[in-house]
Amino acid sequence: MRFEILTPLGFTVRTSESYWQRLIIKHPDIENLEELVKQTLASPDEVRRSSRDSSVFLSYLAKNKKRWIVAVARRLNGNGFLITAYQTDAI
Repeated sequence: MRFEILTPLGFTVRTSESYWQRLIIKHPDIENLEELVKQTLASPDEVRRSSRDSSVFLSYLAKNKKRWIVAVARRLNGNGFLITAYQTDAI
């Protein structure tokens, strides 16, 4: 297990080492931002539910005035797992 973080929504999000490695291949800009991804899950500035899937939550943390860290997680049967994480300039 790479990490396991309790969200303010009351469920834990986890990711494995192998999944994290695949994620940073797709989003290499977050490779050195693992602690911010964890913080985004644990203490986000904002959380939104996906409009397409009610079991998916997007957590946002302001990195600076023009950049956000986004951690996308799915809650399934009480357990959560990281789908992706990336940086964005808009919520």
